Amino acid sequence: MKLLFPEHNENTPARSAVLLSGTGSNAEAVIRYCRQNKCAFSVEVLVTDNPESKAAELSQIYDIPLIELDIRKFYAEHGESSIKLDSPRRQELRDFWSKELFNRLTTYKIELVLLAGFIPLTSLTGMLPCLNVHPGDLTVTDELGRRIYAGLHYRPVEDAFCDGRGFVRSSVIVAQPYSGDGTKEMDSGPVIGISEKIFIDPSPETSASLAEIRRRRIPGKRPDDILRKKAAACIEEMKVRGDHVIFASAADDFSRGKFACDENGNLFYKENSTFTGIASVEYTPNGKILLERSR
Repeated sequence: MKLLFPEHNENTPARSAVLLSGTGSNAEAVIRYCRQNKCAFSVEVLVTDNPESKAAELSQIYDIPLIELDIRKFYAEHGESSIKLDSPRRQELRDFWSKELFNRLTTYKIELVLLAGFIPLTSLTGMLPCLNVHPGDLTVTDELGRRIYAGLHYRPVEDAFCDGRGFVRSSVIVAQPYSGDGTKEMDSGPVIGISEKIFIDPSPETSASLAEIRRRRIPGKRPDDILRKKAAACIEEMKVRGDHVIFASAADDFSRGKFACDENGNLFYKENSTFTGIASVEYTPNGKILLERSR
């Protein structure tokens, strides 16, 4: 069995970078948690790929240094009009961009990266331990063990609506190194935390009617239908009741060396100096619950 991260405490916190691309609500929730609690990690620097994000504002409000590395500008300067990972050249550029980001992080002696609404895939996941918060329950798998609610952006929540799932959860994972366009490794890391159930109601539509709406979408055209609107509203609720509750708490436990995996990838949690096999930890506003691994 191997620890996923070496043990730290509030006296020797893990020096962390928080990465964000948009509104920064998850990043701010992490910062506030650190300011209000005795944490085993500290936020040493904010990082953004998007100059239009709220990173500069948060940097000023909380007096935290900022690294800004505009990914679209970086690609454009290297002759590419898109940041998609759909060609070897664009994949190579992502590695170059990530290495530049890593080099800038070395100034702050960063030990842990928190991906708090950070959009681009980055090969930082192969250079430093990285935690990512995800809008879907990654403990749910199909008969082949594949995670049903993996995927980018709106997909996990839309899948939950179309499946008639009835509820959603946020998840915190240990983000994995990726290859190529990252599809194979997406959302594949250990699920160290999930939120409590956040119940959803598809009414007046049924799950079948929502699935039909998705089926009729025109490829390449941005959806503006009731399914997308419901998913967008749900994601905003998940940020408050899910992401903001679990991300910093899971990061704190991770930084305290409470998580380990065996050679088969099974997850363990340390409580009272003893490691217990678990499926994940459910973090709630009132505490945490160790979820048993299915047999």
